[in-house]
Amino acid sequence: ADRLLEWAEVYGNLYGTPEEPIEENRANGIDTLLAIEIQGARNIRSRYPEAITIFVQPPSLEVLEHRLRQRGEDSEEVIRKRLALARSELEWRKEYDYTIVNDELDRAAGDLKAIITAERCRIRPGSDGLSV
Repeated sequence: ADRLLEWAEVYGNLYGTPEEPIEENRANGIDTLLAIEIQGARNIRSRYPEAITIFVQPPSLEVLEHRLRQRGEDSEEVIRKRLALARSELEWRKEYDYTIVNDELDRAAGDLKAIITAERCRIRPGSDGLSV
């Protein structure tokens, strides 16, 4: 019904972001965090060029593989696919505004908070030449 802001198929599953709550938040000046993959982030950025993008990456592919195996949720084939996709996704980091290495939860969360604070404090020129 064309009510999704973005959608993608990842590992055989369909994911999407409904447009209405995002637009409501924008209208009310509320920050919105989306946990989406590269395809979705590109779609968001094309629609909202002012969107701030953050690439969250594992400390290494070896650590990612260990985490995937430790979860015990995926087959060997799925793990191989996820690792191959992760390798290719790492090449897209340069398209993002920030990168957070997800090595330790408290530190990664602190990095995210710091980015949000910095972006809220950033001066942006308004259409009348004043900062808004």
